[in-house]
Amino acid sequence: MSRKLKSVIAVFSAMAVMLTAGCQDTTTSSSASSNESSVTEQTEESKQETSSETTTESSAPETEKPEENKPQHVADEYLSNTYIATGNNFIVKEAENVTYRAYFPVEEYGKLEYCFYFSNTVDSTYSKGTKSYVGMPGGNYTISNAVIADGGTGPEDEITNRTPVTFGGKDSKEVTPDEAYWSDPVEMDIPEGHYLVWEWTINGTDIPCIAMSSLTSTTSSNTGKNFSYCDMIPLPQIIGAKREVKHTVCAIGDSITQGCQTEFMKYEFWAAQLAQKMGDDVSFYNAGLGWARASDASKCGNWLERAKKYETVLVAFGTNDIGTGEYNGEKNSAEEIKVFLEVIIDELKEAGCNVILFNSPPQGYKKVNEGVRTELNAIIPELAEEKGIEFFDFAGLLCDESDPGTPLYGGHPNGEAGGIVSDKLLEQFADLLK
Repeated sequence: MSRKLKSVIAVFSAMAVMLTAGCQDTTTSSSASSNESSVTEQTEESKQETSSETTTESSAPETEKPEENKPQHVADEYLSNTYIATGNNFIVKEAENVTYRAYFPVEEYGKLEYCFYFSNTVDSTYSKGTKSYVGMPGGNYTISNAVIADGGTGPEDEITNRTPVTFGGKDSKEVTPDEAYWSDPVEMDIPEGHYLVWEWTINGTDIPCIAMSSLTSTTSSNTGKNFSYCDMIPLPQIIGAKREVKHTVCAIGDSITQGCQTEFMKYEFWAAQLAQKMGDDVSFYNAGLGWARASDASKCGNWLERAKKYETVLVAFGTNDIGTGEYNGEKNSAEEIKVFLEVIIDELKEAGCNVILFNSPPQGYKKVNEGVRTELNAIIPELAEEKGIEFFDFAGLLCDESDPGTPLYGGHPNGEAGGIVSDKLLEQFADLLK
């Protein structure tokens, strides 16, 4: 383990007792139809832009900081072992003994000791925040059982080696609003090319979850049999494993970081390709969430605290700050977004993290929003220099120089873009990422 990693872990240990509430997203049922899951950030932004670009932008009112959220114990040695994002940006309104199942590609195969972390708080605002918003407390729920297993090479294979996951030595657990907690450690051997399966049965209301956007196989069942597609799924926020690695890397951002609207179970979005190319001696944690804003992360809740654990943190915001704006406010100006980014950068630097700051990618905005993006992208390199951090020209890789506002690979960059971006990151920041 590197000297830098040990120092970062020590910082995280000291700060972990101050964990604040994170992100969540709400839904009206324990599962969502494929039509619901296909609603994109870009579509909503376009609608909002049409109706609001003629109004004057104003400073949004401040929202209260989430209350402190303390885990039962600190397990800093358990590092992310998947590049699939599992933060909370939505909620399940009610689950009556629903069993949820998810398949995770792992970064390091073989026999490892796993430990799983949970936050019963919403990390980031979804859409306009009418159903879920940053710092929203989860409700009361009960875990009746949880298991991990070898999922074979995919959902068509038989699930084997089911192993119980316990909480304080018990199969079940009562969870209270804003509670943060770890599972007990458990060993699991995942052969090369196989998936880790997470499965648990829960009962309760207002359960924080993630809108997975069909990135991996996520299903649910009311009987424990005949599982069907489920996009809005409660999951652990850290799929942690005790690993010996050279570096630890986190990417915190929005749906583009999460990987939304890329091919099902192809794991071709830029963050996944970066993780795969870095290899199994680097732990990568994907803290991307659909609809997330820099304003959400600047609340300094559980979400940002989790990112602080990692040696190098890639910060990629802007799209939703420009297109939708902070929760309980209006669309943000470039100067307002700069202030949010300054808070995030300062928090990460204080924790001892190396920071790589992305600019805002092209989205095919109309005039007013594109003007904000252009101004923001002029500010970001200067901000990076002022703060003594790294700058990455994300936008420049995703557009034609002659038409910088139009995305070449879609508003949610496709697999081709994922390859271009991940290769450039490894070339430009080899000392931090390899």
